[in-house]
Amino acid sequence: MVNYNLISRIGAVDSDADAMIRQALGAGVFEDGKVQMDSLLEKEIQSFTKGSILKGQVVGKAGDDFVVEVGLKSEGLIDKAEFDNPEDVEIGDTVEVLLEELEDEEDGTIKLSKRKADRIRGWERILQTKKEGDVVEGKAMRKIKGGLLVDIGVPVFLPASQVDIRRPGDIGEYLGKTVRACILKIDEERRNIVISRRKLIEVERDQAKSKLLESIKEGDMVTGTVTNIADFGAFIDLGGLDGLLHITDMSWGRVNHPSEVVQVGQQVQVKVLQINHEREKIALGLKQKEASPWEKIEEKYPVNSRVKGKVVNLVTYGAFVQLEEGIEGLVHISEMSWTKRINHPSEVINVGDEIEVVVLDINRDKQEISLGMKQTEVNPWELVSQKYPPGTIIDGVVRNLANYGAFIQIEPGVDGLLHISDMSWTEKIAHPNEKYKKGDTVRCVVLDIDRDKQRVGLGVKQLTEDPWLHAIPEAYQPGMVVHGAVTKITNFGVFVELEPGLEGLLHISELSDQKVENPQDVVKPGDQLDVKILRVDTGERKIGLSLKRAQWGDTERGHGAAPAAEAAEEESEGGDRAPARKPRKKPSRGGMDDHGALGTDKIKMKP
Repeated sequence: MVNYNLISRIGAVDSDADAMIRQALGAGVFEDGKVQMDSLLEKEIQSFTKGSILKGQVVGKAGDDFVVEVGLKSEGLIDKAEFDNPEDVEIGDTVEVLLEELEDEEDGTIKLSKRKADRIRGWERILQTKKEGDVVEGKAMRKIKGGLLVDIGVPVFLPASQVDIRRPGDIGEYLGKTVRACILKIDEERRNIVISRRKLIEVERDQAKSKLLESIKEGDMVTGTVTNIADFGAFIDLGGLDGLLHITDMSWGRVNHPSEVVQVGQQVQVKVLQINHEREKIALGLKQKEASPWEKIEEKYPVNSRVKGKVVNLVTYGAFVQLEEGIEGLVHISEMSWTKRINHPSEVINVGDEIEVVVLDINRDKQEISLGMKQTEVNPWELVSQKYPPGTIIDGVVRNLANYGAFIQIEPGVDGLLHISDMSWTEKIAHPNEKYKKGDTVRCVVLDIDRDKQRVGLGVKQLTEDPWLHAIPEAYQPGMVVHGAVTKITNFGVFVELEPGLEGLLHISELSDQKVENPQDVVKPGDQLDVKILRVDTGERKIGLSLKRAQWGDTERGHGAAPAAEAAEEESEGGDRAPARKPRKKPSRGGMDDHGALGTDKIKMKP
């Protein structure tokens, strides 16, 4: 099949070749009268092959296109967008173009591309002048999958992970900006280049870091840029190395969050507080640029002085009060009221309140001030000892019960403790709720007052004389047979209630003439028994009882005699057991008949 287009192009080449021959005649390209036609034609034909780069001349404009003549039969059109600065292009300018087609099928013109020629020349230039690791510079053109396309003379790939040390949220912010980066990889076969801005930054930062650590020292004032903010502080880029500006070093005053003081991207001047060369860490301070308000704190706020402040924070253990910018003191919860039992400071004050306080103590080294609220008022406990001296009888209300006693309200804000041991002379009380409940009115006597510890000791049993002094030893004497009820059984014996609040111990050895292994084999709780009093120990507050001796009917002997002595007397009468005595009339509860009923009504207490 005949390619007429090719023939016409060859014809065009021939006519052009004739012109070139004529030029060659004048240039002396003949040798020994013979023109080197073959060489000349071959060279010219090669230069106009598809894909070759030609030098052309801008000869005119056609709409948005430039008309470029490259020495062929027709001109080519190049869109102005292929020129970096189309407004600067003038008629007659020489440009390099890529011959894409010798004849466009649509309009018959040749098809040229300046952009592609520039890319080829740029690629050749890059291969000749650059290698992996070299620094290049170009403009970010557009986003592509996985990164950016950057024009450094040829399009190169900048992966998103290599854009910065910290991957930005949107790499699109780099579009249109000039990017400096180093070449990571060159693939000549695929004509592909991968660059990294991150690696260049790291290299430059390492260089700057070494220089920075060599040049700065503690106490220097430096300027940096806030790169990141955390709850505990802000990181400041000092040019190669980030220093930490801790939240406690931002201001002498209270800072709840670093963002209250600095913002990302802000330039700040800070003071170098500490340098750790081994760990390459720098501690920075902002408040240290000014004198500390704690320097003359004792002169401004002497101990015991009254000052006013603003409540800035409440915690479970107290309240922080700002006396001035950078000076805060703590009012402990125990220093808020003389009389109220405060569970949380919010019961008394709120954030923002202006209050009057007393300076209790100052620790300048720790930058701590102890404050008190209650010290602004008269201590009611100073009056308690005057109003309620020991021996005073009061009527109080049970406010609370504890395992060890009952709290009795003497007056609003003043409580006394009625200890469980001071409730009764004779009763064995396991818990105060056996005697009282909240809200009960109780008559007590003031036993003692501790003003420093704010304690008042109260007693109920002290309202009457100790029955163990006179009433009990007079009413219950050794040798008496008395009546009682079994209240409790233990492995060592039985407790017998002789009257309300008074018990005696019936030892296991005194239950029966026979050996008893288990007291419950002989008696049961609630049993009514006649028992003989063996001894009354006023020191130990104990009464020893015997069931077997009461059953013998021996009521004449044993006044104060020990059980062993009584047994010896019986054996000395001759025989294993004394003859049975005449049964007596059953004694009354609380004592023998001839003594009458010895109940609680018979125990008289002295006023």
